[in-house]
Amino acid sequence: MIDLLIGLGATVFFVGLGFGIGGFRERAHFKSLDQREAANSDVTVNNLKTIPSGESVRYAQMVSGNTVVATDYFKTFAMGLRSLVGGEMRSAQTLMIRARREALLRMIDEARAMGATEVYNVRFAFCNIGQMSGNRNQNFAISVEMYAYGTAVIRK
Repeated sequence: MIDLLIGLGATVFFVGLGFGIGGFRERAHFKSLDQREAANSDVTVNNLKTIPSGESVRYAQMVSGNTVVATDYFKTFAMGLRSLVGGEMRSAQTLMIRARREALLRMIDEARAMGATEVYNVRFAFCNIGQMSGNRNQNFAISVEMYAYGTAVIRK
């Protein structure tokens, strides 16, 4: 009986530790994203397909940014439980939000490196890394690759 209680206590401890560390790292990433977005606020980013005042464009080039972000195993476990009863999966939402913002910032960094202050026709693509293996019975954390791309513009 004591062994069962010790085992249960250890399991609860490690699950709590996993949630705590995962939550801390997620909050730190969001804080970093907020700071980097504020630093890059001078770069205009939009989804317009055509560049306004195109005659004043000196140079345009495709830029991109990508990232792979994963949830921790404990959040993946919680999402599995949520899928049994249905409802909103907030862990999956925060995963996608973090990935989208990170990919966008990396794209902006590439545009800034070439001297651009505007990026047009911004699009996103993503891939669920876990489904790439073809084996749906594997138990691992959910990972997504997010890819942002657009046309960086340097004006005359």
